[in-house]
Amino acid sequence: MTDDNNKMSPKKMTLKEFYPYYLREHQNPTCRLLHYLGSCLALTAVAAAIWQQNAWLLLLAPIAGYGCAWVGHYFFEGNKPATFKYPTLSFIGDWIMLKDFITGQIKQKMDQAKQQTR
Repeated sequence: MTDDNNKMSPKKMTLKEFYPYYLREHQNPTCRLLHYLGSCLALTAVAAAIWQQNAWLLLLAPIAGYGCAWVGHYFFEGNKPATFKYPTLSFIGDWIMLKDFITGQIKQKMDQAKQQTR
């Protein structure tokens, strides 16, 4: 599934196969923190759009979410976001990573991902 450069192979993969790769692309804690911040800001933008009944506020969701994440990748992680190559799996992976953080499982999942074959 992966080669020596920690890249995923081009074959169609499942989320179960993708998620460990996704976690390995998020080793830097500041990058992960920016992902969590972006996800929370995106949810806030959606909630505000509903509360204010203003669809224009929905434009803030992807700007906040992806903006924070991309800053984390370019300035702290030093890699390209997986979103560019795997947009759907990355979107889902981001929410799973947030869930793992909130439930206190992120360290265990990160350790498991590091141990998997690259």
